[in-house]
Amino acid sequence: MAKPKGDSALDKICARTQTRIALQREELPLEVLQKDPMYKRKPRDFRRALLAPGPRVIAEVKFASPSKGTIYPGEASADEAVKVAGQYLSAGAAAISVLTEPEFFKGDVQYLRRVREKHPEATLLMKDFFLDAYQMHLARWAGADAILLIVAAVGRRLPVLLETAQDLGLYALVEVHTEDELIAARRAGAVLIGVNCRDLKTLATDLDVARRLAKTHANALTLKGQPTTRPQAVLIAESGMSRRGEIDELAAEGYRGFLVGSSLMQTGRPGEALKALLEGG
Repeated sequence: MAKPKGDSALDKICARTQTRIALQREELPLEVLQKDPMYKRKPRDFRRALLAPGPRVIAEVKFASPSKGTIYPGEASADEAVKVAGQYLSAGAAAISVLTEPEFFKGDVQYLRRVREKHPEATLLMKDFFLDAYQMHLARWAGADAILLIVAAVGRRLPVLLETAQDLGLYALVEVHTEDELIAARRAGAVLIGVNCRDLKTLATDLDVARRLAKTHANALTLKGQPTTRPQAVLIAESGMSRRGEIDELAAEGYRGFLVGSSLMQTGRPGEALKALLEGG
């Protein structure tokens, strides 16, 4: 499965990310990352955070997006990221996702590091466009417990990158958009599979994607004729959810985690919005 070609939003972001990785390597060489005390902490069990009863929401610190532009009415800063993360945790978030891509999402890896410093017991996902093993070392340095691997971005390199994440003690949320990508994630041994309901070309969201792929996942006793003894991965629904009813419906389809960001951040009161969502809003 090759990387997407053309002028999609994903293509543009990945191209800019390659440039950013080169700059980060110069500013923070691998040997510097590995000497940092934060790098040496043991990542938390991200999968376990999603297995407790009730809707397990991964609440996202997300200041902007390519589809909506600026989302959050407040400042995009490390201090604001720490404040929002604290509100999410108080409201009952199972885990926190922090966007660290700077150009399209107004994120920064320092936001994640500051959140970790302020909330050492939180379970944290570094949400970025991971294309290179160096970024995983950067994730350790910033205090992440898990990273994102987008199948449409990494293509056939998924098994290698997934193994690298595992070797570094990081969980990987493997993001899929199609049946073929879900099968690729399963074959690679993913234990966390995120079904993104956002179309990578139009950036529109459609929860039917999550419904369809949940059925594919549940029925896939074999992978296109190849038996597998691997346990089913934990399914996580991503994008497009704003109401508790939508979460409950997808939970009935087999989803255990729900990554929610835009609908919470755009209220300007993300902690209150998450509390209302969990209580049935």
